[in-house]
Amino acid sequence: MKKVIVILLVAFISSSIFIGKVNAAAETLGDLRREYESLLREKQDNDNKSAEAKNEIAQKQSQIAQAEKDLTKAEADQKDAEKAIEDSNDKIVSLKKESEKVLMYMQQIQGQNAYLEYVTGATDMTELITRLEAVKQVSGYISTTVSDLKTEIKKNEDLTEELKEKQKKLDAEIERYKNKIVTLTESANSYDKFALGINDKLKAAKDSLDANEKICRENLGRTDDDVKLSECSKVPVNGRWMMPLTEGIITSTIGWRWGSYHNALDIGGNWEGTPVYAAASGTVASILWHTSCGGNRVYIYVTVDGKQYTTFYYHLLEIKVNVGDIVDQNTVIGTVGGGTTSTAYGGYDACTTGAHLHYGVAEGWYPYHVGEGYVITPPGLPNYEGYSFSSRLDFYQ
Repeated sequence: MKKVIVILLVAFISSSIFIGKVNAAAETLGDLRREYESLLREKQDNDNKSAEAKNEIAQKQSQIAQAEKDLTKAEADQKDAEKAIEDSNDKIVSLKKESEKVLMYMQQIQGQNAYLEYVTGATDMTELITRLEAVKQVSGYISTTVSDLKTEIKKNEDLTEELKEKQKKLDAEIERYKNKIVTLTESANSYDKFALGINDKLKAAKDSLDANEKICRENLGRTDDDVKLSECSKVPVNGRWMMPLTEGIITSTIGWRWGSYHNALDIGGNWEGTPVYAAASGTVASILWHTSCGGNRVYIYVTVDGKQYTTFYYHLLEIKVNVGDIVDQNTVIGTVGGGTTSTAYGGYDACTTGAHLHYGVAEGWYPYHVGEGYVITPPGLPNYEGYSFSSRLDFYQ
């Protein structure tokens, strides 16, 4: 029954751990300090870029607001122009009607000699001139007014076209601003996501530096940059390795997959909450909580057969040690996590879909984030899927 459960679990387990820049091994307190200071600079640079992006977003939003105001005014101006054109057209129609009436009247009175009588009926020359001028002015007024109205209509039509063009430009500006905001928002979000990662690394580096300074101060009475970490630690030297679990099966190997480098062996076949042991005695170098790929992580400095290694354990449901703790091979450092009831499928850890332990070993001491160039196959285990073990001393031969 147990084998059946193991096989079923293997079918559902999958994880991918991404590797960024390759870090040099930390050999002295100075190395830890420089790493911490480098992370501080990275964080400051990222914070500055994030602030710049957010400031530019605010500027673009302000520009959009102004452009929308201008667009609203342009639309109102266009309506006013259209209304003016309509009014002018109405006046033209009215004046044309009046003109037609005057001309018709003039034709009628001309035919009946009434026009002549009107003009010649003047009692003196002054009145005659006045009557002739009156007829001329009536006709001229209508003609001039119509001409003026046509000019006004042309001006309003030109204004309407100008406003339409302005609206197009404003619409285009608003669209550009909105697209820029989308790009800037994506940048700001990426900076914020980076900030989450860098803050985790920064805390891990600071915890590691503080813990090692304390150990060096207590054991050597020194905390200067040249102090070697190996001289500070009182961790017992290991003569052999042990498995981090009492049993398990390899479900994923070390190497490139899915476009990223998987830097450890995935060991499945255990339920969440199964104890995870230190594979070798050592000092807890750093702890990362709730990372987006790897979840809860523990890094431990160890020395085996006189050689320095970093062991690391990801996807832990619980962490039962603290930075600076000295652990031996019987210490439970945490419990198996990564399953559907905790971090997988929508939880904070995006790099797991089933309960398992991501167990890795690297040559050299690293406070976190082990580069691919230093990763080795954990002693006692092969780098192939399907291998199973049934005790902590059940080594692959």
